[in-house]
Amino acid sequence: MTARGRRGSGDVAFAVPGAGGTEPAATAAADSPALDARPGRADARPGRAEAAEATALEALRVPDALSARVPAEQRGAGRDDVRLLVSRGRAVTHHAFRELPEQLRAGDVLVVNTSMTLPAAVNGRVGGERVVVHFSTRGADGRWAVELRAPRGAGVTGPRPGGPAGAVVRLPGGRALVLEEPLGPAAGARLWWARVPERVPELLRRYGRPIRYGYTDRDQPLSAYRTVFAVDSPDGSGSAEMPSAARPFTVPLVAELVRRGVLFAPLSLHTGVASAEAHEPPYPERFAVPAATAWLVNAVRAAGSGRVVAVGTTAVRALESAVGADGVVRPAEGWTDLVVTPRRGVRVVDGLLTGLHEPQASHLLMLEAVAGREALRRGYEAALQERYLWHEFGDVHLILPDEERNAPDCFSNER
Repeated sequence: MTARGRRGSGDVAFAVPGAGGTEPAATAAADSPALDARPGRADARPGRAEAAEATALEALRVPDALSARVPAEQRGAGRDDVRLLVSRGRAVTHHAFRELPEQLRAGDVLVVNTSMTLPAAVNGRVGGERVVVHFSTRGADGRWAVELRAPRGAGVTGPRPGGPAGAVVRLPGGRALVLEEPLGPAAGARLWWARVPERVPELLRRYGRPIRYGYTDRDQPLSAYRTVFAVDSPDGSGSAEMPSAARPFTVPLVAELVRRGVLFAPLSLHTGVASAEAHEPPYPERFAVPAATAWLVNAVRAAGSGRVVAVGTTAVRALESAVGADGVVRPAEGWTDLVVTPRRGVRVVDGLLTGLHEPQASHLLMLEAVAGREALRRGYEAALQERYLWHEFGDVHLILPDEERNAPDCFSNER
């Protein structure tokens, strides 16, 4: 099923996951990847060459001891008690996250994801088999993409074969869901579209808990997985996994940034369930870039008064899904399956604040598009050498342009 979206002066059909009927889609510029980023499109999915580029850091190995196992406030003084690795071009410096205001300047724009993290993990049964259901993405027709996981004890889970079609998963409160088809074409896909009981947000609030991965020590309250920027969605939608780059921000730090003239631009992208075992590219996710954010980003870029710094890979994906080939951001909402790669590049983002990703993660293609391969390699080698902490409760990495290198050469006409 397709939905109709406007692209320039004409309509274009694009795939909407789980669409049971026609719904309004994103409005964006010609060639907007948000509207024409079907699987297989050259600038939407990495090809073989770029998939090989994704392994550029594979030689690096992250020791288990560098996994952040509990939130920063449980091992230090507060959420912002994490380290900040700063890459300016190929130069690397080390800071406390509380020093972020000194790394930015008046007129810079921080683009933040306001998606609320959901308690997306719910216990269930398929016949006599115990499973954990990860609710990933709400489709346009009311179905949900879900992942079934095998309980492994101590609150963690392991992979489980997907399906089969028609399987009934019994949920708490006498409810059930029915698996219908894989999200992808391959049999046994990890994620499946499922018919679910009404009021899934209510089900999650009552019986759900945050998705937890094996490198963490114990379950954490839902509040530990929500950022200072998170707001409730009217329909109860949200992210299956926390937009974690924004986690270290606190209200006092935001206030200090505003006092120094740093601007904030909100948008939303509801993240689905990532694969803990295979670093696959992200699948379509719902996003929205409001008119005020589009206006602010365009105004700052036109004036040359500041840099556009995305807080998290989700913010990059949403913002780059709303910008046309002309570099103008337009208000947009709908679905995006854009994968930002070095070949595509970034059209509007100047910098990125993000967590530290595993060397095999597909997100590194995006980081390389922003930073460049050599700068990314140097940053990650420094992070390992200085024993930064990885994952959602870990330290963060600020990637900024090398402004001296990019500045005009005032002596280029000298003889």
